[in-house]
Amino acid sequence: MRRQQLVAPPRSPREATGEMREVVTVQVGGFANFVGSHFWNFQDELLGLADDPAADAAFRTAPLDMDVLYRTGETLQGVSTYCPRLVSVGSRGSLGSLSSSGAPSLSSAASDQLNVTTWSGNVTRSVEKPHGRNLFLQSLTEQEPNPSTSNGGNNSQKSVEDKDLVECLEKDVNFWTDYTKVQYHPQSLYEMYGSWTDFDKFDNFGTAREVVSEWSLMEEMNEKLRFFVEECDHIQGIQFIVDDSGGFSSIAATYLENIADDYTNTPVLLYCVRDPVTHGSSRNQRDTITRSLHDAVSLSKLSSFCSLMVPIGLPSLSQSSLSPFLSIQDAKPFHSSAISAAAIHSVTVPFRLQNAGPASNIAHSSGNIDMRELVHIISDQGRQNMVTALDVAMPAPSLKDGNDLWNMKSLRTLTPEISDEEEDPYSVESLVVHGVLRAGYC
Repeated sequence: MRRQQLVAPPRSPREATGEMREVVTVQVGGFANFVGSHFWNFQDELLGLADDPAADAAFRTAPLDMDVLYRTGETLQGVSTYCPRLVSVGSRGSLGSLSSSGAPSLSSAASDQLNVTTWSGNVTRSVEKPHGRNLFLQSLTEQEPNPSTSNGGNNSQKSVEDKDLVECLEKDVNFWTDYTKVQYHPQSLYEMYGSWTDFDKFDNFGTAREVVSEWSLMEEMNEKLRFFVEECDHIQGIQFIVDDSGGFSSIAATYLENIADDYTNTPVLLYCVRDPVTHGSSRNQRDTITRSLHDAVSLSKLSSFCSLMVPIGLPSLSQSSLSPFLSIQDAKPFHSSAISAAAIHSVTVPFRLQNAGPASNIAHSSGNIDMRELVHIISDQGRQNMVTALDVAMPAPSLKDGNDLWNMKSLRTLTPEISDEEEDPYSVESLVVHGVLRAGYC
């Protein structure tokens, strides 16, 4: 588990021919950023495997075009970078050990050097203790061990180190940045500052109206998105991940409305993700009514400004029939967000595939479509289905023979209020088989 070197990879066939079809990602809310952190870690691993000569050939000749989600750039020092085309919105203090520029936060010693020279009177300083970097984040910046040494002692030491890292991720993840491996662009991260700091009460659509009415805040968010959209050659769409369990739903609705006004012809694929903890039982009837009203208003508003809406988030993953191979603790967003991220990663595969032309060496992929085509298929053209369900199989079942392509009974829904037994004879489906190389192998 190491952070990949963020340099621009060789140009993809689509970039070389000027046919880039970029996607901009937006993440709004606490749990949405937990999901996004896993999602970008997946991409980071794929980038590392593509450059690893010891990796399986399927990774080194991967059909995914990473330029769809990533942008090439350059620092002020002239160093090439390769960062997600992303806007992440969260509450004040939600970045943990990261600053809004994407760099580690200043230590207290460094902040002491930021003296104000225009004031000669007495100064009282209140400094919040910076969040330290956990063992996992520290390991990303450590010198990698020499791969040529393979004696038993080093292997034993490596095993202990991996065990410590796993324990760290199980116990020391308080922020989504506590396990992120990706370096973010300075325009990507946005903390919402303001007087509303009681997030225990920031739990429904109405409580966020004060935030939404603050013009400067929404304009800053719009500017960050505009930065990434305007540098795209041929943007194919925006994928939007929102934690719609509380006040961030209202912020996302206003954000989506601005997107609909500014980028009229750009499709928006919306994922509404929820932490199982937010499905907890209400304390009284008033809470139950408030929660029901929030869900109704949130669904109505969010679906009005997107091309397709995908609700994700079961009341409990640990007690669901999702997979007997997964050990999930609902109380840990680090666990539950990984499931949502894995599903979104697979869903986005079709509009991230490289074009398989006559001279292509891509032997294990097919089904390349763009986001607009995918939305058009799922929304069933004339019926205009704005909301869709998401089913997954983790892990994917083995393909025992070429005739039995898929066992539909292995699919389990991640969309709440949907039964696995219910079937709609008029439904339109898009099936992504991800990770299967050939018949009989997964």
